[in-house]
Amino acid sequence: MPRLSDGWARDVEEIERLASVRAGSFDAAFAQRFAEHFPTLHGLFVQLYGERDDGLEQLAAVVADAAASWTARSPELKERDLARESDPGWFLSNGMLGGVCYVDRFAGSLAGVRESIPYFQELGLTYLHLMPLFESPEGNSDGGYAVSSYRRVNPALGTMDELAALADDLRRAGISLVVDFIFNHTSSEHEWARKAVSGEPGYEDFYLIFPDRTMPDRYEETVREIFPDDHPGSFVQLPDGRWIWATFYHFQWDLNYANPAVFRAMAGEMLFLAGQGVEILRMDAVAFIWKRLGTACESLPEAHLLLRAFNAVLRMAAPSLLFKSEAIVHPDEVIEYISLEECQLSYNPLQMALTWEALATRDPRLLQQALERRHALPAGTAWVNYVRSHDDIGWTFADEDAAEFGIDGYSHRRFLNDFYVGRFPGTFARGVPFQENPKTGDARVTGTTASLAGIESGDAGGVDRVLLAHAIALSTGGIPLLYLGDEVAQLNDYSFADDPAKAADSRWVHRPARSAHRYEERSDAGTDAARVYSGLTGLIRTRQATPEFAGGELIGFDARHPSVLAYQRPGDGAVILVLANVGDDLAVIDPVTLSGFDSAATDVVTAAEVDLARGVALPPHGFVWLRARPV
Repeated sequence: MPRLSDGWARDVEEIERLASVRAGSFDAAFAQRFAEHFPTLHGLFVQLYGERDDGLEQLAAVVADAAASWTARSPELKERDLARESDPGWFLSNGMLGGVCYVDRFAGSLAGVRESIPYFQELGLTYLHLMPLFESPEGNSDGGYAVSSYRRVNPALGTMDELAALADDLRRAGISLVVDFIFNHTSSEHEWARKAVSGEPGYEDFYLIFPDRTMPDRYEETVREIFPDDHPGSFVQLPDGRWIWATFYHFQWDLNYANPAVFRAMAGEMLFLAGQGVEILRMDAVAFIWKRLGTACESLPEAHLLLRAFNAVLRMAAPSLLFKSEAIVHPDEVIEYISLEECQLSYNPLQMALTWEALATRDPRLLQQALERRHALPAGTAWVNYVRSHDDIGWTFADEDAAEFGIDGYSHRRFLNDFYVGRFPGTFARGVPFQENPKTGDARVTGTTASLAGIESGDAGGVDRVLLAHAIALSTGGIPLLYLGDEVAQLNDYSFADDPAKAADSRWVHRPARSAHRYEERSDAGTDAARVYSGLTGLIRTRQATPEFAGGELIGFDARHPSVLAYQRPGDGAVILVLANVGDDLAVIDPVTLSGFDSAATDVVTAAEVDLARGVALPPHGFVWLRARPV
């Protein structure tokens, strides 16, 4: 078979012929999408695989898989495709609210999640992210991030049929289903991994396997060590003496995307999940998916080409499906993954980390800088803003940004780690270190929002800090995301240390099982659960009723106070002015600072009228969302 040519028109006839042999003739709808997106896909394949003898054959197979997936796609999902195409910015609505949970920890099973849909509607969710739920190794599986099959649900949670039924129920309830797509690696137990190790034809090049340490040593000269507690470097040794690439845990083996058969295989898994009704794929570890000797093997140009190619495939066969980027990298690199052609959504790790930094230092300058300098995104895309996730908190701010304020990045990270794991005198936080590296002093922090904010320690400002942190996530623009359990102030669960499968991973401290007691207390006035729940749901309802919170545009504002974060969300003739006091003392914003607005403003949370000519007083950890008119 000939190689890919530089011009797509010369290959399209051969592609159509080969694809039709596999999938049959294209129907009119698919043919239209093929005509629109194939030139892009072809050009990306030429860049990625133009030197491969099998590039054209694998591209034809990808198109055939997409055509077959479209043919099998249900009428309901095709109807959703049309609706999303007519309203591509649907996720930019101020009505959006995300929730995230582990199926077993929150609801026991997929059946339990279905039974929880009324609660999700009570809370106001429009987006539900279920943490890894596919088949994975017994014992430690990195919380499910070591996937043994993308087409089988962990039997303890349910079946793929149940997942598809849940997706249908959620869709009818106005809630989009989100799942993790772990595509940098598989578990060592995946069928592909077993075939690769055994040398089965067609799979020997699915992973990066070397006969001795020669190449691993050369790669490790420039790549960083991710999980030093598990194994040194980026390779682990197989029983037969060979070495295989494992960036994360020793049982998570990195795929070799330089092989187009790997691209085809993973595109097929995406298409399968799209056919089950999944609407958003969280693209795990996007920065690591391409390797090149002599580099850090992170955020290489080919990683972006791969994401664009996967998008082109999905636009043909499941056009309503979106990608969400998980890139915990330098702030300048995070935004490189966000576009209509790559990931339409992205976690906002910088805002999350700097919210906690501001609460520890009582100083909002780094967060203010990030919002004014690093918040803007391409049109039609959105941040996913969160207070905390299933993962650890890494202090991802750029050293050069901190240096502008005279802050040394290394020592500041050491302070923040000490503060949040209880080693700093007077700290309110009760976090736990994760992957502490004694050689470098590096570490990350784990803990539930309530425990990190001071509720566990009994600090008087704990509840207010929880609400303040969420008020920022709810008002900066994009999709706010709640880790379920945080809305009722669940605390750290230290019992993880008694489970051998979890004891070595301190992140389980902030993945507690759903506390029936805490959820019952949400209606018991005076409890921490009720104070957090009532305050948070009030903010959610306010956000959903405030059109200025749609989209992602944000304008900075100088509050001229050392502990007050400030920004504006523009609207039609008015703005929402957000003022947030991260300090422990009363903060007063004087009338002169507010003189750029008409004196008559409204607090949209309380509906109270506010006279800006008298200034604004913010209690410790207090905030306001003011609708004001610029003059």
